[in-house]
Amino acid sequence: MDSLSSMSRSLAALLKERGETVAVSESAAGGLISASLLSIPGASAYFMGGGVVYTRDARRALLRFSEEEALQPGSTEPYALAAARAIRDRLGTTWSLAESGAAGPTGNSYGDAAGHCCFAVSGPTERRLTIETADADREANMWAFAKAALNLLEETIGSHD
Repeated sequence: MDSLSSMSRSLAALLKERGETVAVSESAAGGLISASLLSIPGASAYFMGGGVVYTRDARRALLRFSEEEALQPGSTEPYALAAARAIRDRLGTTWSLAESGAAGPTGNSYGDAAGHCCFAVSGPTERRLTIETADADREANMWAFAKAALNLLEETIGSHD
């Protein structure tokens, strides 16, 4: 298992070098994405905040989703993109990252199997990704989701000039 800082060290350096900022909306990763970004000294230069948006109430309160938006299925790329755009707008960052999935040991109420997770990055460029770990181990999935999310963000930022 990776350490928190090893998952985001190069991403943090990239954000600092470019003078860019990020906000995070996470769900199934349970805060590991934010914790990883915050594990790097000087994180206040790039990490503006975020939240673990785990329920529909949190969607309405933290992302300011309408009732209709809050009711959409969470483990989809369109939801992840809407959450990424919302947290970016709320915190006024250059980039944002959102994830939503089913950590396990069972699937979620949307019919997704454990290990299913959708991600989105919003910023000057947008990207989406879905992964399936085919694993029912909740903690292993949380770590896999955090790592995949951070990799997607770093790849997106790195490919944007």
